[in-house]
Amino acid sequence: MLTTNVDHCFQKAGFDKRRLFYTQGDYGLWQCSKPCHDKTYDNEIVIKKMVAEQENMRVPSRLVPHCPVCSAPMSMNLRADNTFVQDDGWHTAAGRYQAFLRRFEKSKLLYLELGVGSNTPGIIKYPFWQMTYSNPNAFYICINLSDIFIPTEIRERSAGIAGDIGEMLKYLE
Repeated sequence: MLTTNVDHCFQKAGFDKRRLFYTQGDYGLWQCSKPCHDKTYDNEIVIKKMVAEQENMRVPSRLVPHCPVCSAPMSMNLRADNTFVQDDGWHTAAGRYQAFLRRFEKSKLLYLELGVGSNTPGIIKYPFWQMTYSNPNAFYICINLSDIFIPTEIRERSAGIAGDIGEMLKYLE
């Protein structure tokens, strides 16, 4: 599964982490803010400690994480600028996703786009349109509250559903 969400909601919903590709990063990881190296670090334990020890919405300075290599402050692993770290886990997930696309590129496929807006359409929306266009066996469905545009070139093999994703998926089930 390809997602631009960084909030672990797919994992919380029971999806296997080894089948997810978080293209835009992961709130559960820290990276060097410079970045001086391509490694990320799990932050759950320290974040819980920060929450437990905060006073007046301030975290004790001793809990502010620093890079183990260069001592710069750590930052969230989010694709916000040119400092985003694509670590081994990111590259492994990208490889799995590319292998999946190659393996099934001419198969009978459903590209199911859930809630993708106009913030980062080049990651999911536009590629799904292109892959649907290129594969006569593919079908594209977009479920979104408001952004359900479908290009003319794939309209016959597409459906746009305006509505709440959760409600729509329960209905389709």
